[in-house]
Amino acid sequence: MLFHITQVHRPESCPIGEGGSNSLYDADVEGLRLIGRYGANAQHTLFYVVDAVDVDTIHRFLRPGFTSCTSTVTPVSEVPVPTD
Repeated sequence: MLFHITQVHRPESCPIGEGGSNSLYDADVEGLRLIGRYGANAQHTLFYVVDAVDVDTIHRFLRPGFTSCTSTVTPVSEVPVPTD
């Protein structure tokens, strides 16, 4: 299932000098494929599109940033809403 994740951290907890934005997630989690990763760096906001098997997998993906970020996880689809 596809998910869009918005991850935000405060400037005070920015990881710029301590591993950068790559330190805020774990792309090696089994059951998850990172499809896209984008940053609005001046806003301290990251956007991910992932294919994950369940919410626990997403939690493991986001665990490195849990102490410094908040995240919004939204299921998304490439398929339009059926008309019938």
